[in-house]
Amino acid sequence: MSIEPSPPHQFQTIANPCELPDNPQQQRQKEPTFYYFAYGSCMCPVDLKRTFGENTHNYVIGVATLKGYRLGFYRLSARRQCGALDVVPDSASHVEGVLYRLPWRFSDALDEREEVPRGGYRHEIISVSCREKLYNNVRTYVVVDKLPEEIAPNDWYFNVVLRGAVTCGLSEQYCWKLFNHMHQLQQQH
Repeated sequence: MSIEPSPPHQFQTIANPCELPDNPQQQRQKEPTFYYFAYGSCMCPVDLKRTFGENTHNYVIGVATLKGYRLGFYRLSARRQCGALDVVPDSASHVEGVLYRLPWRFSDALDEREEVPRGGYRHEIISVSCREKLYNNVRTYVVVDKLPEEIAPNDWYFNVVLRGAVTCGLSEQYCWKLFNHMHQLQQQH
Protein backbone atom coordinates (compact mmCIF):
# COMPACT_ATOMS: atom_id res chain seq x y z
CA MET A 1 0.00 0.00 0.00
CA SER A 2 1.41 3.36 -0.94
CA ILE A 3 0.84 6.61 0.86
CA GLU A 4 -0.30 9.44 -1.35
CA PRO A 5 1.40 12.80 -0.87
CA SER A 6 -0.72 15.27 1.07
CA PRO A 7 -2.75 17.59 -1.13
CA PRO A 8 -1.82 21.29 -0.90
CA HIS A 9 -4.70 22.01 1.49
CA GLN A 10 -3.24 19.75 4.21
CA PHE A 11 -0.83 20.76 6.98
CA GLN A 12 2.52 19.28 6.06
CA THR A 13 4.45 17.22 8.59
CA ILE A 14 7.76 15.44 8.24
CA ALA A 15 6.53 12.13 9.62
CA ASN A 16 2.81 11.72 10.14
CA PRO A 17 2.26 8.84 12.59
CA CYS A 18 -1.46 9.02 11.94
CA GLU A 19 -1.27 8.15 8.27
CA LEU A 20 1.05 5.18 8.42
CA PRO A 21 -0.15 1.85 7.02
CA ASP A 22 -1.54 -0.65 9.51
CA ASN A 23 1.21 -2.03 11.70
CA PRO A 24 1.76 -5.75 10.91
CA GLN A 25 3.13 -6.35 14.41
CA GLN A 26 -0.07 -4.89 15.88
CA GLN A 27 -2.18 -7.13 13.62
CA ARG A 28 -0.40 -10.20 15.04
CA GLN A 29 -1.26 -9.26 18.60
CA LYS A 30 -3.68 -11.67 20.17
CA GLU A 31 -4.92 -9.45 22.97
CA PRO A 32 -8.46 -8.05 22.71
CA THR A 33 -8.81 -4.52 21.35
CA PHE A 34 -11.39 -1.76 20.97
CA TYR A 35 -11.77 1.19 18.63
CA TYR A 36 -11.54 4.65 20.15
CA PHE A 37 -12.31 8.00 18.47
CA ALA A 38 -10.38 10.90 20.02
CA TYR A 39 -11.39 14.49 19.28
CA GLY A 40 -9.63 16.45 22.07
CA SER A 41 -6.34 16.15 23.91
CA CYS A 42 -6.20 12.39 23.24
CA MET A 43 -5.68 13.10 19.52
CA CYS A 44 -2.07 13.77 20.51
CA PRO A 45 -0.34 10.38 20.84
CA VAL A 46 2.39 11.98 22.96
CA ASP A 47 -0.18 13.26 25.47
CA LEU A 48 -2.03 9.93 25.44
CA LYS A 49 1.25 8.18 26.26
CA ARG A 50 1.14 9.87 29.69
CA THR A 51 -2.04 7.92 30.46
CA PHE A 52 -0.90 4.49 29.31
CA GLY A 53 2.82 4.67 30.04
CA GLU A 54 3.76 3.45 26.59
CA ASN A 55 4.02 4.79 23.06
CA THR A 56 0.60 4.99 21.36
CA HIS A 57 1.65 5.84 17.78
CA ASN A 58 1.38 2.20 16.72
CA TYR A 59 -2.28 2.11 17.75
CA VAL A 60 -3.32 4.96 15.45
CA ILE A 61 -5.41 3.91 12.46
CA GLY A 62 -5.78 7.40 11.01
CA VAL A 63 -7.84 10.54 10.69
CA ALA A 64 -11.54 9.81 11.11
CA THR A 65 -14.78 11.75 10.66
CA LEU A 66 -17.80 11.62 12.94
CA LYS A 67 -20.87 12.88 11.09
CA GLY A 68 -23.85 14.45 12.82
CA TYR A 69 -21.90 16.00 15.72
CA ARG A 70 -20.01 19.21 16.48
CA LEU A 71 -17.42 20.18 19.06
CA GLY A 72 -18.12 22.34 22.07
CA PHE A 73 -16.47 23.20 25.39
CA TYR A 74 -19.42 22.23 27.59
CA ARG A 75 -17.49 20.94 30.59
CA LEU A 76 -15.40 22.64 33.23
CA SER A 77 -12.37 20.46 33.86
CA ALA A 78 -11.49 20.70 37.54
CA ARG A 79 -8.08 19.18 36.85
CA ARG A 80 -7.21 21.67 34.09
CA GLN A 81 -9.27 24.61 35.41
CA CYS A 82 -10.69 25.38 31.98
CA GLY A 83 -13.27 24.32 29.43
CA ALA A 84 -12.92 20.77 28.09
CA LEU A 85 -14.13 19.44 24.75
CA ASP A 86 -17.33 17.54 24.17
CA VAL A 87 -19.21 16.34 21.10
CA VAL A 88 -22.87 17.25 20.78
CA PRO A 89 -25.40 16.10 18.18
CA ASP A 90 -25.73 18.44 15.19
CA SER A 91 -27.03 16.96 11.94
CA ALA A 92 -25.45 19.74 9.87
CA SER A 93 -21.91 19.28 11.19
CA HIS A 94 -19.06 16.82 11.60
CA VAL A 95 -16.07 16.31 13.87
CA GLU A 96 -12.63 15.26 12.72
CA GLY A 97 -10.45 13.26 15.07
CA VAL A 98 -8.15 10.28 15.40
CA LEU A 99 -9.22 6.65 15.31
CA TYR A 100 -7.21 4.31 17.52
CA ARG A 101 -7.32 0.55 17.90
CA LEU A 102 -6.31 0.16 21.53
CA PRO A 103 -5.58 -2.94 23.60
CA TRP A 104 -8.43 -3.69 25.99
CA ARG A 105 -5.97 -3.40 28.88
CA PHE A 106 -6.04 0.40 28.29
CA SER A 107 -9.81 0.65 28.81
CA ASP A 108 -9.81 1.34 32.57
CA ALA A 109 -7.00 3.90 32.32
CA LEU A 110 -8.81 5.71 29.52
CA ASP A 111 -12.04 5.73 31.54
CA GLU A 112 -10.10 7.16 34.48
CA ARG A 113 -8.55 9.86 32.29
CA GLU A 114 -12.01 10.82 31.05
CA GLU A 115 -13.33 10.79 34.64
CA VAL A 116 -16.00 8.18 33.91
CA PRO A 117 -16.01 6.88 37.53
CA ARG A 118 -16.71 10.43 38.78
CA GLY A 119 -19.43 11.20 36.23
CA GLY A 120 -17.36 13.52 34.02
CA TYR A 121 -17.78 11.72 30.71
CA ARG A 122 -19.56 8.56 29.61
CA HIS A 123 -19.07 6.13 26.75
CA GLU A 124 -20.91 6.80 23.51
CA ILE A 125 -20.82 4.13 20.82
CA ILE A 126 -20.57 5.71 17.37
CA SER A 127 -19.62 5.03 13.75
CA VAL A 128 -16.80 6.91 12.04
CA SER A 129 -15.31 6.90 8.57
CA CYS A 130 -11.56 6.48 8.25
CA ARG A 131 -9.44 5.70 5.21
CA GLU A 132 -12.57 5.19 3.09
CA LYS A 133 -13.96 2.58 5.50
CA LEU A 134 -16.82 2.78 7.99
CA TYR A 135 -15.98 1.65 11.51
CA ASN A 136 -18.90 0.71 13.76
CA ASN A 137 -18.92 0.09 17.52
CA VAL A 138 -16.35 2.82 18.13
CA ARG A 139 -16.03 4.25 21.63
CA THR A 140 -15.87 7.96 22.24
CA TYR A 141 -16.64 10.03 25.32
CA VAL A 142 -19.35 12.65 25.85
CA VAL A 143 -19.89 14.99 28.78
CA VAL A 144 -22.50 13.76 31.27
CA ASP A 145 -23.65 17.11 32.70
CA LYS A 146 -23.28 19.66 29.92
CA LEU A 147 -22.97 23.33 30.84
CA PRO A 148 -25.50 25.74 29.28
CA GLU A 149 -22.73 27.65 27.52
CA GLU A 150 -19.16 27.00 26.47
CA ILE A 151 -16.14 27.75 28.66
CA ALA A 152 -12.80 28.70 27.10
CA PRO A 153 -9.85 26.29 27.14
CA ASN A 154 -6.65 27.39 28.85
CA ASP A 155 -3.46 27.83 26.79
CA TRP A 156 -2.11 24.36 27.64
CA TYR A 157 -5.31 22.57 26.55
CA PHE A 158 -5.58 24.80 23.46
CA ASN A 159 -2.04 23.84 22.43
CA VAL A 160 -2.27 20.10 23.08
CA VAL A 161 -5.56 19.83 21.13
CA LEU A 162 -4.17 21.78 18.19
CA ARG A 163 -0.87 19.87 18.28
CA GLY A 164 -2.75 16.57 18.07
CA ALA A 165 -4.92 17.85 15.21
CA VAL A 166 -1.95 19.08 13.16
CA THR A 167 0.38 16.17 13.97
CA CYS A 168 -2.20 13.58 12.98
CA GLY A 169 -3.10 15.35 9.75
CA LEU A 170 -6.65 16.61 10.28
CA SER A 171 -7.66 18.76 7.33
CA GLU A 172 -6.23 22.26 7.22
CA GLN A 173 -9.72 23.74 7.02
CA TYR A 174 -10.79 21.84 10.14
CA CYS A 175 -7.62 22.79 12.04
CA TRP A 176 -8.25 26.46 11.29
CA LYS A 177 -11.88 26.10 12.35
CA LEU A 178 -10.76 24.47 15.61
CA PHE A 179 -8.12 27.17 16.18
CA ASN A 180 -10.60 29.99 15.54
CA HIS A 181 -13.25 28.45 17.80
CA MET A 182 -10.83 28.09 20.72
CA HIS A 183 -9.32 31.55 20.13
CA GLN A 184 -12.75 33.22 20.04
CA LEU A 185 -13.75 31.53 23.30
CA GLN A 186 -10.56 32.75 24.94
CA GLN A 187 -11.19 36.30 23.68
CA GLN A 188 -14.74 36.29 25.08
CA HIS A 189 -13.65 35.24 28.58
